[in-house]
Amino acid sequence: MATSSSRVPRTDPLTLEVVELIGTVVARYHEEYEEAAAEHALTGAQARVLGLLSLEPMPMRRIAQKLKCEPSNITGIIDRLEARGLVERRPDATDRRVKLAAPTAKGDEVARRLRDSLNFAREPLAELSREERLSLRGLLRRMLGEEI
Repeated sequence: MATSSSRVPRTDPLTLEVVELIGTVVARYHEEYEEAAAEHALTGAQARVLGLLSLEPMPMRRIAQKLKCEPSNITGIIDRLEARGLVERRPDATDRRVKLAAPTAKGDEVARRLRDSLNFAREPLAELSREERLSLRGLLRRMLGEEI
């Protein structure tokens, strides 16, 4: 079996079209996300961190890993969100040496409103059947190398 580093990149028209379509979807999603963030006087990065924390509190190092950026950048983002009363730092119940970033009630509300205002991905996906969405999810996970 060939490893990913030994595979010849596919440059057939279908693959190139799929790559272009994925790029277009990602660009449109980010554009809408930036616009939604601006409506709440947030940067896109602040909105992504707040959205991530609304799912579960987590240490800054883990946020950085999930968003693929430097932990020092996350510290600055958390500082600004905390100054606005959207996030708080709290000790981890399982390891008191670790500080978790967690949304405040106000932060949860802003994250919810942000999610509710993002229609780009939600509306086209609503046109797909449950089976099509499950298939798409499986294909995306497979592309990312995740276990299904």
